[in-house]
Amino acid sequence: MEQSSSRYEQTIRHQFDRICKMALKGEKVDYIRHMGYRQKNEVMLSELPEKELNQLSIMDEYKVENHYFQVLGYDIEVKDALIAEALQSLTEKKRNVILLSYFMEMSDADIAREMNLVRSTIHEHRKRSLEMLKQIMEGSTDEKKM
Repeated sequence: MEQSSSRYEQTIRHQFDRICKMALKGEKVDYIRHMGYRQKNEVMLSELPEKELNQLSIMDEYKVENHYFQVLGYDIEVKDALIAEALQSLTEKKRNVILLSYFMEMSDADIAREMNLVRSTIHEHRKRSLEMLKQIMEGSTDEKKM
């Protein structure tokens, strides 16, 4: 009797062992299938091109942080504080030329018409203004480094 009981226990152990092996084999197949799906359909964020990555995020913008300039009836918004500060240091004519040229994307001829000036004068104002802005901004970035 003891022998049949130990034989029965051994059979039960073998059956349990077989069921565990079948379950693990099924899990392995499911895992391999799932990993194939992920490899085919998922992309790591670090592998995304920058253009697509930028589409996934939103940056809050608060109007309080921006600077506004009134130029010939246009309200021009400048988001960068350093640029706005540099623009403030220019004369009104030079600032208006820069704002209309770069922020409103107007040509020299259009600006000249709006400001009742000659196109070559606008060109000179823009050229000198850019040189002045460069000096001002380089000076302020040097101060920040110290």
